[in-house]
Amino acid sequence: MKRLIAPALAAAALLLGGCAPLVTQSPGQGLSPVNAVADGDDKHLILFGHDVVSYFTDGRHAMGSPAHKSVHKGVTFRFASAEHKKLFDAAPEKYIPQFGGYCANGIVYGIPWGGDADTWRIIDGKLYIFGGAGSRDAFLVDERANLALAQKYWKDEVEGANAFFQRAKRLVFRVPHYKSGQQLAEEVARAKGGK
Repeated sequence: MKRLIAPALAAAALLLGGCAPLVTQSPGQGLSPVNAVADGDDKHLILFGHDVVSYFTDGRHAMGSPAHKSVHKGVTFRFASAEHKKLFDAAPEKYIPQFGGYCANGIVYGIPWGGDADTWRIIDGKLYIFGGAGSRDAFLVDERANLALAQKYWKDEVEGANAFFQRAKRLVFRVPHYKSGQQLAEEVARAKGGK
């Protein structure tokens, strides 16, 4: 009997641990889904605690501090300084990353996934996060068309959905214009004058 209990408990722990993103990334209070993690008392900490104001004021990404934080629509934002917190509190919509802080290039394909706080771009006064330099470069090959597709898929499918289920759906049932990582890399190389 003891030999059966230990594996059953291990399986239950894995299942429950795998469910954490179901809740963490989908707070359901207007900003959902979001690229968030749980950290201590902060159950929906966006961008792993990076300061969203720093992109605009300092032109770079910076870690926020638990000492300077705000909760907006159920999502916790941390800031590098009290001044940044004050700026955010006065106009949160100005600083909130688009597409919940997920990789903007992933949203082009209806996939809320990734989003590295150190790979970003401000376009028309709005903050976009990417899953890495390759993802950003692929998005920028045709910025306007990709922005239109991302906005469409965010509005029609992703916004308000559970990130885990949406991601699974679009990894199985791909959008008609889906491109693999290799295809995107080739497109970027052509745009940069490569083969």
